[in-house]
Amino acid sequence: MYTSPLFQKMMAYAKILKPKSIFILSAKYGLLSTSDVIDPYEQTLKEMKSPERKLWAERVISELRNHCSLDSDKFVFLAGTAYRENLLPHLKHSAIPMESLAFGKQLQWLERQLR
Repeated sequence: MYTSPLFQKMMAYAKILKPKSIFILSAKYGLLSTSDVIDPYEQTLKEMKSPERKLWAERVISELRNHCSLDSDKFVFLAGTAYRENLLPHLKHSAIPMESLAFGKQLQWLERQLR
């Protein structure tokens, strides 16, 4: 499902960090593991209104609690603002390495990190 060059580079970068877990944030399905198989869909959080995004984030936080410690684990976000804005207030430790980078700059940054 997730085959774009940006996503593939993000996944490669996530793996070099050697995390305990890698999750994918899905607008339709919420929190996904890298082994989850899903049907294709055309939905993004950018299309949702603020209350819908907040409900989505509450569901994701609930799912994260089943896998992680929101207080002690560090969360590295490679996702865009819409996907992280309502999650960050629930997480004690987080990092956003590409926070201020536009799309093309994100690809360049990832390519440098992967060399």
